[in-house]
Amino acid sequence: MKIKKNISLIDQHDNFGFWGGKFGGNFIPETLKKPVQDLEILFKKLRKDKKFVKERDYYFKNWLGCPTRFIKLHNLSNYLGGAQIWAKVVSDLNGGAHKSLNATVHCLIAKRSGKKSICGDTGAGYAGKMLSMAAKKFGLKCKIFMGAKDIKRQKPNCDAMRKNGAEIVPVYTGSQTLVDAVSECMRYWVSNCDTTHMCVGSTVGPNIFVKICGWSTSQISRELFIQMKKEFGRIPKKVKLLNCVGGGSSSFGFWNEFMHYDKRQVEFIGIEAGGPSKSKKHAAPLTYGSKIGILHGAAQYVNQNFEGQIEETESISAGLDYPGVSPLHCFLKDTKRARYTAATDEEALSAYKLVTKHENISPSLEPSHAFAEAIKLAPKLNRDTIIIVNSCGDAHKDRDILKQRLGKFL
Repeated sequence: MKIKKNISLIDQHDNFGFWGGKFGGNFIPETLKKPVQDLEILFKKLRKDKKFVKERDYYFKNWLGCPTRFIKLHNLSNYLGGAQIWAKVVSDLNGGAHKSLNATVHCLIAKRSGKKSICGDTGAGYAGKMLSMAAKKFGLKCKIFMGAKDIKRQKPNCDAMRKNGAEIVPVYTGSQTLVDAVSECMRYWVSNCDTTHMCVGSTVGPNIFVKICGWSTSQISRELFIQMKKEFGRIPKKVKLLNCVGGGSSSFGFWNEFMHYDKRQVEFIGIEAGGPSKSKKHAAPLTYGSKIGILHGAAQYVNQNFEGQIEETESISAGLDYPGVSPLHCFLKDTKRARYTAATDEEALSAYKLVTKHENISPSLEPSHAFAEAIKLAPKLNRDTIIIVNSCGDAHKDRDILKQRLGKFL
């Protein structure tokens, strides 16, 4: 199992949609085969359509605000010592997170396919908020499926979705979190695929949705590659790219442009949600050796019990609270191109406090997991090592949780 050179990783699957012969695929009901095939044909055409790519780039720049900042965290670096810590502040995007890239592309695809409505899933509320924004921008009706538990803990993003005219459908089944929201969204699409386009909010689901999301979020690494060349004159000899991993959309987008660099020069480190330190529950299937299972139409490493049933996860971060992970990340783990670890709820909260104390950025609880790993690593490394953290979302949506756990929202 190897990564091929000069071919985008999203295209390195076999004829059945599997990366490495075992991750991904299309485990879907018969009723969805035709709409999925139609979407595959359309997306393949649109990727080569210069007008469509130009339209995408126009909205990325003039509506979302690309490129986002690439900044050195001087105070944090000086406080910790060792490696230099930088941040790609993707939370600068319109809406406050990377999810707006994927949402914009899906709405543009929906318009091209003649659909009048779009549906989507959300956990932290970012994907739902961004999809509702994009749907409003492009004149589409929008329906968002969200776990009832997540609705309670992500009120700011829910308020934004409703303000944008979206209908939020609470999901009361299972754990009432992201995994259940994705399931209900897919069930809805089965019955409404003739009139409605579905946006999967991460690099998960049937093969085509993994590809669309990965293609969209790769904007992050395209920008970073140019910014690093401008800042350093070249890609430095020792770079560590740190990113939180839930479904895996921001991390893949953050890494993609550097995929063919030797890992001794550009290392990928994914940080999953380790959950509360006193709990056995977590959302870290790659870190803790979960087995391959089928979830939301794709084969992947997934938290499951000895009977193969999906286990409930637990994390302070709604955006990372997912029992599976993108087939792309499963492939990257098995090829050893990326390594994965986990941060606990407590470590993420401590990282948030330290970063906001020393720097003028406010990462959400998702990237705070990545900052937790950066804080551990930096003092152990030499100053010639560059650590870059993808600050992929802002903490506004977490203000209630932060006030409850820390006594204040910084």
